[in-house]
Amino acid sequence: MPGSGYRLLYERVIFVKIKDLIVDEFRIKDYVLRDAEGHRHPGPEKDARAFMVRIIADNGLEGIYFSSSNFLKPNEKYNIPKGVEDFSGGSGFSVPNVLRSIIKPMIVGEDVNAREKIFQMISERQRLSKAITDGVLAYVDCALWDLAGKIAGMPVYKMLGGHRTKIRAYASTMVGDDYEGGLDTNEAYAKYAVDLQKQGFTAYKLHTWADVPWHANSYRGKADWKRDAAVCHAVRDAVGPDMDLMLDPYHFYDRYDALYLGRELEKAKFAWLEEPMDEYNVTNYKWLCDNLDIPVCGPEVALGKLHTRAQWIMQGACDICRTGAFDVGGLTPSLKIAHVCEAFGLPLEVHSPGPANIHLLASTVVQGEFYEYGLIHPFFDWATPPYLNSAVDEYDGEGNILVPQGPGMGWDINHDYIRDNLIVSK
Repeated sequence: MPGSGYRLLYERVIFVKIKDLIVDEFRIKDYVLRDAEGHRHPGPEKDARAFMVRIIADNGLEGIYFSSSNFLKPNEKYNIPKGVEDFSGGSGFSVPNVLRSIIKPMIVGEDVNAREKIFQMISERQRLSKAITDGVLAYVDCALWDLAGKIAGMPVYKMLGGHRTKIRAYASTMVGDDYEGGLDTNEAYAKYAVDLQKQGFTAYKLHTWADVPWHANSYRGKADWKRDAAVCHAVRDAVGPDMDLMLDPYHFYDRYDALYLGRELEKAKFAWLEEPMDEYNVTNYKWLCDNLDIPVCGPEVALGKLHTRAQWIMQGACDICRTGAFDVGGLTPSLKIAHVCEAFGLPLEVHSPGPANIHLLASTVVQGEFYEYGLIHPFFDWATPPYLNSAVDEYDGEGNILVPQGPGMGWDINHDYIRDNLIVSK
């Protein structure tokens, strides 16, 4: 018969219910704007909001996830032209309201360990509620994983059987711009790559110019693949043969422009080509994979979670499969995708920064080689957000980020900052 101590521990772990879901919105300074196409660039300082999702268990523990775990701090090169327009659309904060009004009534009273049940419940609700995006689902799922780690008293990656304590990172740029000293020329991209190489990075991904000019004599607006190819060659020439390079270009090239661009990347010995065409045309991607030697990486934004990625793999539409907690609805579906990749012997790459993606990478034996360290720019230095005491993706100076070792996701929260800048907590 188990002793009372064992029984208390058992009840602490097993008989735990969700008591509440609270979203804390707080003030933060922001230095990033969005252009007319929705891409991020350096911008003038502005007041913005961040938020912290808290799923509170009836044992008093809280599972937490933040709207962002990265923060860009202007450096001495910061030089924003006057009159730049910001198309960010204000705060755009519908996510907290969706979490409060739709998600909270669904999950309060549920078992905190029933992540699969909760994931399926919310996923099915997405059919008739377009407000429940995969990003909304990801906040819930990732906060539940954080809570599970705190209950277990260990990092999430250890709960998943992980062994890695550091992960190779690639420096991932913002989209090209026309700022002097920014990412405005081939030489600027090349210089920035060399600067990052000197900081210890062994891999670099370009997001090239994605502005779409429309002309009176054109049947459509589109970017110039030749411009993308030229900057890729310039970067390779500057960094030499040993640095891994990747390209994430304009996303609506036709199949022939994507093919020509891919062949140029083959000459420049790039590691992969990412999302050069509309991802809802799977046939085009199969055709591109069949006609290129360079690996094609995807899908990134195509809806459908693991189901879509399984179809891409089955149809030969990608050479490297893509996931990311906020692309597919959390860590739970990302793990499923990793297992599909393992079954097919296909490499897996993970999109965007954040602790959920770190723990995923640290826990899988599928070839998930890189953590995306970005989006960065010559005008910025990577810094710890003011609402955290330490970064969850600390850079070691040798091309790697360190996996957080605290319980759950490993947050080290500056509660004083959040309290002093709180806007609403409900």
